[in-house]
Amino acid sequence: MGTKSLTAALKEEAHRLGFDLAGACPAVRPPRMDRFLEWLAAGCAGEMGYLVDRAEAYEHPRHVLDGVQSLLMLGTNYRTVEPTPTSPGQGRISRYAWGSDYHDVIHSRLRRLAEFHRQLTPYARVRGVVDTAPLLEREFAELAGLGWIGKNTLLVSQEFGSWLFLAALLTSEPLDYDEPHRAGRCGSCRACLDACPTGALIDAYKLDARKCTSYLTIELRGPVPPELRDSQGDRLFGCDVCQEVCPWNRRTPVPGEVAFCPADAMNPVELAELLRLDDAEFRRRFRHTPLWRARRRGLLRNAAIAIGNRPDESAIPTLVEGLNDEEPVVRAACAWALGRSTAPRAAGALRDRLAVEPDRKVRAEIEAAAG
Repeated sequence: MGTKSLTAALKEEAHRLGFDLAGACPAVRPPRMDRFLEWLAAGCAGEMGYLVDRAEAYEHPRHVLDGVQSLLMLGTNYRTVEPTPTSPGQGRISRYAWGSDYHDVIHSRLRRLAEFHRQLTPYARVRGVVDTAPLLEREFAELAGLGWIGKNTLLVSQEFGSWLFLAALLTSEPLDYDEPHRAGRCGSCRACLDACPTGALIDAYKLDARKCTSYLTIELRGPVPPELRDSQGDRLFGCDVCQEVCPWNRRTPVPGEVAFCPADAMNPVELAELLRLDDAEFRRRFRHTPLWRARRRGLLRNAAIAIGNRPDESAIPTLVEGLNDEEPVVRAACAWALGRSTAPRAAGALRDRLAVEPDRKVRAEIEAAAG
């Protein structure tokens, strides 16, 4: 099968399967690989040690698929409804995590696309990946003409903005390559830089993950640094601020993909309910959603901080109960949240817990909260 006809057939099938964008590029060393290595060396990845451990694998797509010649880069628009405003006691979840786990949805489409490829070229080696393989997807998406990397470090499409899941179909076959997107279209705009609540966007195209609310609420396993807790606001999981202020996201289409629409009680979330979840209930509710990534202790830690940022008298009994949680990071966050309350019961609960708390770090949190 000819290169052009194979590429056209793959793109047509990709669109039929539900992908909104498709572009082809050669398998090469990522254009900004040196910048990525410098970012890792500066420690900006924080506790995401898997990035450092696999740094060499990011050097070329051959480490994802031996013999790869080409990548078909794919984009899926996940914009659905607008976020519902929150009240005290409620938390916000990043839009991408409202519904089904996008890994499951996109992997299913990739498997079908890979099988279609093999039917056309039986001897081809093919592999579909979505953000778990050592592949700099945004770099290759830009190389395949899907869009440009914006000042917020996300890929921006002129048609779909940055509300995009990226995926790749790697193949040992040559494809008809698209023109790279060679010039960004952010211009002099600083909206994302100025709006970042924690200052994680330290400069255009430069993110320090250690300050990013998405990193703090999803990847960080220990306590959130005290100086960054206020900036978390009511965000329970992830952060969309740099996307919500982006002018390119103002008029993007809303396809209403059912899989990515908010599940029950996800837009917004009742925080006190989360603090009552045991391991079994957490597993039942979140096992097949993106929130599983934070684990129970991370999600409950985030819920306590969100309550502390908007004190809610009705949540005090739940926070007091959280002082007895088996996870030290949850006990510490509940202590911090209680310390933000002026209710006498909160101060009394902190004194009672301090008398029996065995963990040195949690004791320090309780002492700071009790003033």
